[in-house]
Amino acid sequence: MAWSIDARIPVTLVADEHALAAAAAAAPAAFVLRQVFGAPSHQPGCACCEGRSPAALALDRLFLDRVRGQVPFFGAVLAQEDAQLRTALTEDRVVAARFRLLG
Repeated sequence: MAWSIDARIPVTLVADEHALAAAAAAAPAAFVLRQVFGAPSHQPGCACCEGRSPAALALDRLFLDRVRGQVPFFGAVLAQEDAQLRTALTEDRVVAARFRLLG
């Protein structure tokens, strides 16, 4: 018997703001990610941020805030469809180790 356990945080991307609101109502334990793709909090050109997208850095901050207890614990993330976010979830190794894209 094979076991398959994936402990990464599931991320669901929805089409628009209306669908996001409906999904959030159906999944109260999920974190609703809004467009928060700001500048990195470290020095420009630091090794951990160099070459990474603002979406990847935002997901990093979200994960660390969850670990530190700075946001309520959540078991899933809901976000509106965004090309930069989808790319971070599928191509950024750090993000892919922490989060998994559903659907």
